[in-house]
Amino acid sequence: MKEKSKRTKFLSEYSYIAVYVIILIVYVITNHGLTMSGFMNIFRHSAVIGIIGFGMGLICLTGDIDLSVGSMLALVSGFSVVIFNMTDNILLTFLFAVGFGAVCGLINGMLVGYGKIPAFIATLATMLIYRSFAQYYCQHIDKNLIGGGSSVYRMANANTLYQAMYNMGNGKVLMVPIVGILLIAVTIIFVYLTTETKYGKQIYAVGSNAKAARMTGIDVDKVKVSVFVIAGALVGLASFVWIAMNASADPATTGSSYEMYAIAAVVLGGISMSGGRGKMLGILFGAMSYTVIDKIIVALKMDSLINDAIKGIILIVVIMIQIVSPRIKEKIQKR
Repeated sequence: MKEKSKRTKFLSEYSYIAVYVIILIVYVITNHGLTMSGFMNIFRHSAVIGIIGFGMGLICLTGDIDLSVGSMLALVSGFSVVIFNMTDNILLTFLFAVGFGAVCGLINGMLVGYGKIPAFIATLATMLIYRSFAQYYCQHIDKNLIGGGSSVYRMANANTLYQAMYNMGNGKVLMVPIVGILLIAVTIIFVYLTTETKYGKQIYAVGSNAKAARMTGIDVDKVKVSVFVIAGALVGLASFVWIAMNASADPATTGSSYEMYAIAAVVLGGISMSGGRGKMLGILFGAMSYTVIDKIIVALKMDSLINDAIKGIILIVVIMIQIVSPRIKEKIQKR
């Protein structure tokens, strides 16, 4: 009985690994195999969503949500391109991207934590604001600062460090993409943050029961603001990765629907949308699962117009499993 209970607990806590393995097997079958190069390609394409997903995961652990991350990606990416074109400096561009992302996250956090506006409404508003600003400035800024284009922020290839920047986004170290290594580093940091630090325990406490957390002396509002700031900084990091990979940012399409993709990575990774439950490690597998689903759809040569419908159905199924599994677990424990 005890052994059965341990097995059930393990399957419940690490179900995201099983989900990833099943999805990967389906991909191998539909794609007639998987090479090391193909696996690393999955890793590379998971980087941006994975990095954003860790920020979204922290927010979801507190019981909130951030719908602005896609628009924030477009805004921060676009402005980071401008900074790179002005300075021809990779470090300054990186610092600007992370800092500007943190400021955007702070705005969201202040609205939610201290303004007491529901996260859904607050970030829905900033989603519209950030995308609008990204598009407006692209049309009205000096064209030399956006690489000579008219509607897209482009890194100026005349810059001395253009190739170095591009190589960071597309290069490899021993077959492993550089952006994949960055994703692993972010995973390690956030797994440690949420499992080994007092702050991580406070995040779970706020998500489990905010009133009880407040009674134990936790500054709930401060924790809520902080997770939005961290999420914004991670969007900034993802923006830096984005422009390094693509050398451009389209204010109309960059980050489009990425809030949904990030939520999908969080849900597929086993984190509860109601807060207080889930492991950050799951987000790495969730992001890769979502990338593989995309590749399965391409391998099956399905109409691209049906892509989002398939992803939506998969999300509903996974959320239903999240809802049902605790009940099944309870029944097994009672036997």
